[in-house]
Amino acid sequence: MDDFEQRVRERAYRIWQEAGCPEGQADANWELARELVAIEENQKLTTLPVERDPDDPTLAAEEVEPAGPAANAAGELPTLTDEGEQDYPPHRPRRDDEATDEAAE
Repeated sequence: MDDFEQRVRERAYRIWQEAGCPEGQADANWELARELVAIEENQKLTTLPVERDPDDPTLAAEEVEPAGPAANAAGELPTLTDEGEQDYPPHRPRRDDEATDEAAE
């Protein structure tokens, strides 16, 4: 028996025990156990490193630009202290026809 089937058998048994050992649930427990073990295997596969051929342009990773001077400049990025410097709600400039409408009223 291979490792996958053994893990499914053990998981199905635990599911059966946790459910209180009901009769007639063997097929459902087995299918649920197969799904759970398959999910675990897929999660493990996603964390394995990918071997890449450096000559294959389709698998080449994009080069990352080094951080420029703006990343190191103090005061260039907004901070929490900048929040009070804005007008809320933002005011839009008045149009000429709005000013004349208010004056006529």
